[in-house]
Amino acid sequence: CGEANPDQVTLNVFNWGEYISNGEDGSLDVIAEFEKQTGIKVNYTTYETNEALYNKMKTGGVSYDVIIPSDYMIGKMIQENMLEKLDFSNIPNYELIDDRFKSSEIAPYDPEGAYSVPYTWGRVGLIYNTKYVTEPVNSWNILWDEAYKNQILMFDNPRDAFGIAQFLLGQSVNTEDTAELEAAAALLQKQSAVSPVYAMDQILEKMPNEDAYIAPYYVGDCLTMCDENEDLTFTVPQEGTNLFLDAMCIPKGTKHKKEAEQFI
Repeated sequence: CGEANPDQVTLNVFNWGEYISNGEDGSLDVIAEFEKQTGIKVNYTTYETNEALYNKMKTGGVSYDVIIPSDYMIGKMIQENMLEKLDFSNIPNYELIDDRFKSSEIAPYDPEGAYSVPYTWGRVGLIYNTKYVTEPVNSWNILWDEAYKNQILMFDNPRDAFGIAQFLLGQSVNTEDTAELEAAAALLQKQSAVSPVYAMDQILEKMPNEDAYIAPYYVGDCLTMCDENEDLTFTVPQEGTNLFLDAMCIPKGTKHKKEAEQFI
């Protein structure tokens, strides 16, 4: 038996579920290839919401080297001094990223572009099963429709759930007005009349399996689900939606910053 190398670096990478190529369906196993090329071991774990990521980091006990939060959470972490500034000389492929995703207009959460490297982007919309939902689907209101009681999935994270309510109420999704936020919360509470199931990654299984008829979710995942079940389709409601951007960051205090930048 070979002996363990005491000098081998292990990176703790914390990412969303279903969010990296792993060798399935002929794709590249990114982590295995990185380990092969660098000799750096990767301890890869996943989370379901930005809030779960934030709470893990705040409570301590676990140290991460690379994380992939969403836009608003990156801004919060920068304000709370939870992220390291990046050394882009160790991240040469940063130059290959489309400049618009580096701009302060698209990425105001990191206005200097010092703490994050854009990873994925997309929009939120509705995925629904055309076998069971035959009416035109053009509004977020359908998530409150009692005709689909017990067949609705709803985001189990506050940013996206509030966003839906705020679009219906004609608010800015970035409002800081207490009265507007209370109105959005009241609208979300009324959704209990249709007995929604609050979920995140579970939506990826429940919708193709026809365990529910309607759900809000992210466009990339919705297109994957539509490939798995031909009766599913995706739409962006008329009230509007938001663009989201998730980016790779390095938490404050990592002991392997250079290797983390190499992974990014």
